Amino acid sequence: MPGRIRQSDVDEVKARTNIADIVGEHVSLKSAGVGSMKGLCPFHDERSPSFHVRPGLGYYHCFGCGESGDVYTFLQRMDHVTFSEAVERLAGRLGYQLHYEDGGPAQDHGNRARLLAANQAAAEYFVEQLGTAEAEVGRRFLGERGFDADAATRFGVGFAPKSWDRLTNHLKGRGFTTDELAAAGLVSQGDRGVYDRFRGRLVWPIRDVTGQTVGFGARRLLDDDNGPKYLNTPETALYRKAQVLYGLDLAKRDISKSHRVVVVEGYTDVMACHLAGVTTAIATCGTAFGVEHIKVLRRVLGDDSGVGEVVFTFDGDAAGQQAAMRAFAEEQRFQAQTYVAVAPDGLDPCDLRLSRGDRAVRDLVETRTPMFDFVIRHTVTKFDLETVEGRVGALRAAAPIVADLRDPALRPGYTRELARMLGMELGEVERAVRTARGQSRSAAPGRQGRDEASGEASGRDRGGEARADVAVRPFSITELPGDPSTRLERDALQAMLQYPESVGDELIRRATDSRFGNETLAVVRDGIASTLAADGSVKVDRVMAEVPAPYAGVVQQLAVAPVPQRSTAELSVYVTGVVGALVERELLRQKRELLGRLQRTDAADRETYATIQRALVDIERERRAFAGD
Repeated sequence: MPGRIRQSDVDEVKARTNIADIVGEHVSLKSAGVGSMKGLCPFHDERSPSFHVRPGLGYYHCFGCGESGDVYTFLQRMDHVTFSEAVERLAGRLGYQLHYEDGGPAQDHGNRARLLAANQAAAEYFVEQLGTAEAEVGRRFLGERGFDADAATRFGVGFAPKSWDRLTNHLKGRGFTTDELAAAGLVSQGDRGVYDRFRGRLVWPIRDVTGQTVGFGARRLLDDDNGPKYLNTPETALYRKAQVLYGLDLAKRDISKSHRVVVVEGYTDVMACHLAGVTTAIATCGTAFGVEHIKVLRRVLGDDSGVGEVVFTFDGDAAGQQAAMRAFAEEQRFQAQTYVAVAPDGLDPCDLRLSRGDRAVRDLVETRTPMFDFVIRHTVTKFDLETVEGRVGALRAAAPIVADLRDPALRPGYTRELARMLGMELGEVERAVRTARGQSRSAAPGRQGRDEASGEASGRDRGGEARADVAVRPFSITELPGDPSTRLERDALQAMLQYPESVGDELIRRATDSRFGNETLAVVRDGIASTLAADGSVKVDRVMAEVPAPYAGVVQQLAVAPVPQRSTAELSVYVTGVVGALVERELLRQKRELLGRLQRTDAADRETYATIQRALVDIERERRAFAGD
């Protein structure tokens, strides 16, 4: 077993890593003020961003679910790795050589790292095999669909030779065990023993959002292959098809920038879209688009403002229609507007690009149809509108769809459009929609109306009641009393923890000598005071280590919570002002105490009386200086 990583290396890797870069691979972050960023929490489903990151301090905190930590904690929670694996992964990104307490390198980085390494080695092997004579059938398949060698390289497409154990033997030669290959889903067990799972097929690497290969999708090529048309990696510790989206590693940055994602149905459709300029295309991997996919997409999309777009492309056949209806069933989990794009003649993006060129693929996305419009029309076409019975049946089927529109401003327009499609009186359709809406609400009494865009809060509904499906959160500074005195103490601590250089040595020392009314915040004050360096610098790590364990999270929250100023010029004025106000409050308290002593002092005791009066003059002079009088 390897020794522990030297603490100096742990600290150095953390110092060299920008936590926003790591978090940004999973979450679309936006500015939340000077030195602060925010986005949708990757640890729980939410509509409004409550996840804050402060790159300068290296910490994150979600004020919704209470998750918090540094860059190592984030990787451990997101990728289910050990602490050592998180350090080693970041060191690898930096090209930093780690040292271990026993003087030697790590022999094993944990099971997950081994599985990732096995998948990466397999991906490289498949790419090499695509250039062999045996892979001609694979290259021909790609060429017939408009993909050249550069396209194959761009997407890492490879070829699995038709062999019982060629990949197995290759990877064993690279030091991987049979158990590791089985755990990665690269081999299967049969009557004749272990054999390659993918044989005689074109292979696409399936990567997670960070670009690490977690599995493969393989397309049948040979007539004597009796397996399914597409064969994917089975469920493993790395690969969970309900959460993985093909192409997301390539599309994530453009999705975040454009606030648009295009959901297609297959690997070749993703390739065609990206090559045609639609670089926000992704696809599911052998399963229907579901709730877990939506959670992943919403975080990358930054789906909290309602300005984004989710465009679903479907084949024009019956299966495509059914897929559209399944997607519609989950549509309201998005804040973004949802659309459907169906190409002329029912062509998928790959065939559309092949027959009509790149421009046609881009036009397909640009001429999208709103999801609700598509679903309403699809519903109505099932009925014979030439008969009274057919029109009534269509109204009964379509009215609940209109009634359940998320945006109430759209409901009157769709009501009129439905009346036009059915050839019925507007009043009759309006009554049907109102009735359907009432039935929908009574059927789900605990549901927040979907008109309220922020109905899904972070563990609490808009009324503040805890949801039963969310675990009890640790203490949050958002739960502190809202009185002006507590707010001042909280804001001053934030300023001292986040911007000690702007506040200044002398002001921090005076602030930490001030009395606090809130006992929780007083502990943080004491932590700052006891760790304050000679030069006045405040180190969040040291303060967290100094305070009792239950209060470390409070320190971290105060270090991450955004301050209200958004420009550097305003920031200095704000932080010195709020800490100065705390000191001024303390001076006012001292003045009150001295006045009380003065009243209680016998006037005959002239020396004591004069001493108190001089102290009062000094305090008043100092207080006025802070107040700017």
